[in-house]
Amino acid sequence: MVNQTKQLYFIALLPPAEIQTVVTEIKQHFAKIYNSKAALKSPPHVTLQAPFHLEKDNLPVLEKKLAEFVKSESTMPMILDGFSAFRPRVIYVNVLKTPELLTIQTKLTNHLESTLGIVHRAAKSRPFAPHMTVGFKDLTKTNFYQAWEEFKDQKIYFEFTVSNLTLLTHNGSCWEIYREFLLAG
Repeated sequence: MVNQTKQLYFIALLPPAEIQTVVTEIKQHFAKIYNSKAALKSPPHVTLQAPFHLEKDNLPVLEKKLAEFVKSESTMPMILDGFSAFRPRVIYVNVLKTPELLTIQTKLTNHLESTLGIVHRAAKSRPFAPHMTVGFKDLTKTNFYQAWEEFKDQKIYFEFTVSNLTLLTHNGSCWEIYREFLLAG
């Protein structure tokens, strides 16, 4: 039975709309050619805080904490450069590990843990690997290797400024943007 008092959320950085369009077209290619549709269930993004359940009554508190957090965080550069993989199941657009990106992820997860007790144990036990997934979960090993042959040397490069922290919620079938928080600066 589904708990109706809790909702599933995650926090991410999203690229500008025109880059989301390009990455979504790549996801659609994965769905059509490699029968991997799972990545289409969320907008293109870089996850900062992995999915977590929260009591619906606590949503205003989460929003307040995120609004407080972004006041001290500046807009930041983000660079997408080529494709990479978590073999043998995930292919993604590579996101460069800039100091700004590593810092905001650490600060955000520490802030959520200390103020709301939100912790993703698995994510906490491994290093942060920023990426923008285009094929995963339902990508079979056979299709992974075929797709990797197609994408491993393919060029993709974008530099842009991220100006929002985005709270996404799961509606039961896919992830959607719930609210954006403007970064200072």
